[in-house]
Amino acid sequence: MSTTRRTRRPRKVWWWRWRRNPLRRPVDRLEAWIIVIGWVLALVGALCAARMTADAVADGLAERRARAEPVAAVLVEDAPERPGTEGLTDGSVWAKVRWTESDGDTRTGLAKAQPGRRAGSSATVWTNGKGEMVAAPPTPSQARFESALLGASAGLLAAGTAVGGARLVRIRLDRRRLRDWEREWSAVGPQWSRRTKG
Repeated sequence: MSTTRRTRRPRKVWWWRWRRNPLRRPVDRLEAWIIVIGWVLALVGALCAARMTADAVADGLAERRARAEPVAAVLVEDAPERPGTEGLTDGSVWAKVRWTESDGDTRTGLAKAQPGRRAGSSATVWTNGKGEMVAAPPTPSQARFESALLGASAGLLAAGTAVGGARLVRIRLDRRRLRDWEREWSAVGPQWSRRTKG
């Protein structure tokens, strides 16, 4: 009994057939590459922009936390009973406070306090190395949230820019294809109409 061995032809994958399509024009090939490059740039650009922005924001907030020092202070006057037009969104009010620096200098300024606090009550103010009052630095969890949010925003912006740029190039290619088609039709159209009439 003889056995015949069948030779199997190599199977062409879909992208190979797509690449070898005889109806494809050079502009179609260019468009395909633009789509691929646009999506790669969108992905890589989004990841890089998100990472770089998040790291920069986290470093800036960590530096701000390192420079700010909490200092014990006391209220110089009674805090207002209820927030007025100058009240803060967290329900606190501005009150005058006094604190003593490490070099012995006494300073005064406005700090957040709970409404109705009496003069002499304790408060905490944040100062920089020069003894000037600064805003309270964000907590580590707030810093993580802010850096993640800004990083994600930068990533989306970078991805949108890459995809939008690829889309604009494709629109220009579509216009070029239409112009080519109109030029070809103006050459072939009269011959075609003669054949159909004739």
